[in-house]
Amino acid sequence: MCAIYAFFRYSDDVSDDAIDAARDGETEIEQRARQMRDWRAALDRAFAGDYGESRILPAFHDTVKKYSIPANYFHELIDGTEMDLVTNRYETFDDLHLYCYRVASLVGFVCIHVWGFDAADGKALEYAEACGLALQLTNILRDVKEDAERNRIYLPQEDLRRFGVSEQDLLSAKMTPQFRDLMKFEAKRARDYYAVAENLFPLVSPVGRPTLSIMVRIYAGILDCIENYNYDVFSARARVTTPRKLAIVAQAWLSSKLVR
Repeated sequence: MCAIYAFFRYSDDVSDDAIDAARDGETEIEQRARQMRDWRAALDRAFAGDYGESRILPAFHDTVKKYSIPANYFHELIDGTEMDLVTNRYETFDDLHLYCYRVASLVGFVCIHVWGFDAADGKALEYAEACGLALQLTNILRDVKEDAERNRIYLPQEDLRRFGVSEQDLLSAKMTPQFRDLMKFEAKRARDYYAVAENLFPLVSPVGRPTLSIMVRIYAGILDCIENYNYDVFSARARVTTPRKLAIVAQAWLSSKLVR
């Protein structure tokens, strides 16, 4: 999991910030796009056993081989991180769905391959996709203010129009009844995905269930916090307290012992 996380983390870092020095006449976006192309090429070489000087790729490739993780998952994840280079608005939820699938659901696919799972005629991947969507939507709702400050608005434009929320409302962190209604609608959408994701637990190997449970409960706790703030994500950042996190970890650990 550490090796896989290192790959994900580096991919995300390249899409968000420049890693290497820019070349003459190269804009920041062009710089990051070039680095993503270089990273994708390094991934292909790693699958062929050539790791160059990377400190990430040897352990990463060993993990991919050991757990028979499809290589296309990682290419699609890079596709998702590249979307942040060229897209800062999403017209429809279907457009946003693709982004969430690539940057979050695919992470879930990778994880369940490591933990072990019952494919259940494709149902496990269906539920893992829903789990990733739930977690990523929670991220988006929590980070509305921070993303707007970076000129990124992930909430679908069609939803903003439906609820009468302007981009300026988001950019100026303006808490309005319309914004609260919008957030309530999006939170319900995330809750629906969490409900579908619950079906994943019995299909995942018992050894992997505690980690899955911790991830889902903490992110669902963030959504609880957003709702408890009455959807005011501008005044304070929604977070799960450390004592609550420890309680979630302890509960997951105890449940795993009882199952065994």
